[in-house]
Amino acid sequence: MKNFNNGFFPSMLFLLICLVYSGLANDPFSHSHSLKTESEDREAKISVTKLSLKQFSKKEWKLKQDQLIEKIRKNKVRFEVTYNNKTAVKDAVISLKQTKPFFLLGCAMNFRILQSEGYRKWFASRFAITSFTNEMKWYTTEKVRGQENYTAADSMLKFAEENDILVRGHTVLWDDPKMQPSWVENIKDPEDVRNVTLNRINSVMKRYKGKLTGWDVVNENLHWDYFEKMLGVNASSRFYNLAYKLDPDVTLFVNEYNTIENPGEVTATPVKVKDKMEEILAYQGNENIKGAIGAQGHFSPIQPNLAYMRSALDTLGSLGLPVWITELDMPKCPNQAKYIEEILREVYSHPAVEGIIIFAGPEVSGFDKLTLADKDFNITETGDVIDKLLKEWHQKTSDIPNIFMVDHENEEEDVSLLHGLYNVNVSHPQIKNFSTSLRLEVTKEMGPRQVVRVVINA
Repeated sequence: MKNFNNGFFPSMLFLLICLVYSGLANDPFSHSHSLKTESEDREAKISVTKLSLKQFSKKEWKLKQDQLIEKIRKNKVRFEVTYNNKTAVKDAVISLKQTKPFFLLGCAMNFRILQSEGYRKWFASRFAITSFTNEMKWYTTEKVRGQENYTAADSMLKFAEENDILVRGHTVLWDDPKMQPSWVENIKDPEDVRNVTLNRINSVMKRYKGKLTGWDVVNENLHWDYFEKMLGVNASSRFYNLAYKLDPDVTLFVNEYNTIENPGEVTATPVKVKDKMEEILAYQGNENIKGAIGAQGHFSPIQPNLAYMRSALDTLGSLGLPVWITELDMPKCPNQAKYIEEILREVYSHPAVEGIIIFAGPEVSGFDKLTLADKDFNITETGDVIDKLLKEWHQKTSDIPNIFMVDHENEEEDVSLLHGLYNVNVSHPQIKNFSTSLRLEVTKEMGPRQVVRVVINA
């Protein structure tokens, strides 16, 4: 008999997936299993005394991913071009170009980008969102009490803004006692800790108000509890409250590690991360916070457990809040490129995930796990995977044939488009000087099928 507590595994489906996946990752199995799931806060119990499972292949898993991607990342779009009298304009030609994808695969950067033109060109040609590894952290911006220095962070933000790169803030505070400025570690008076902490929050959030897409407010506040020990059990919730008051429009993240990458985790399990987010939102005054969940994704150099990842993301996504993978990396290993691609595709195929940031860069950046280019900016094998996915997840104009409107009732004329912003041009080979343009937004909120109507005054 195998017993599982719902605190770790929220559904029988998860158990079944994990057993099935073990057949994918290891040798085929044909065993008898007896499963029992229990919950301390529910009377209902589910017992399975006999279970029959069919082994599946990686090809089948990949097929399911592709089906999900088609469903959650794309919409069917139908264009209807008519005259004022609502009759169809036959042979109208519709051309589309995506100007902005809505799902973003981004990359972190560090201060070395300020020192290397090659690094800057390499970065700006690829990524539309970033976070700074250390440059916004407290121990960087205030090494000496009362002497703030945002020079590096400001310069990096300027580079990002000049190249239309969004920036995700990392991090206002860090709950790890060893990750405070050295002078903060030496403070023993809780009231003094409170004062300097409030000053930090006010300083960094006011400085970058309106300039960032989100903030990790109290980093890793499940694994660590420095502020809770010094200032009380509701310290994190109070800090989120203050952050919200200072910048009510920015998304505020809970950001943890081992949540999706380590099935053996006990501290920051998916359920506990979800509970932490709920606890913060339930605090008085926090109900309108734009909350989100960050799963860091520091994977070990082994075959990733995709089934566990999917179940973990299911749990994190159950709140209906955005989920981001915020610090994805993996130590070097012979199969790194293969494993990273599997992880990225699994994440991309999950409906709760809205974006990914990898901790990576060219050799000059100093990222020594995911090195995407050598010292001469020649692309590595793992870098080639990233470039391939960046292209695949962006709707290229060459992927969208011109649409010739013949019969606007013909479903075959629907076009499948990745979510994003598009420029649309409508013309007609037989109507002189006729050409009209419009801006099209393709989003999941529009439903699986959008109808775009264009009326010609002719």
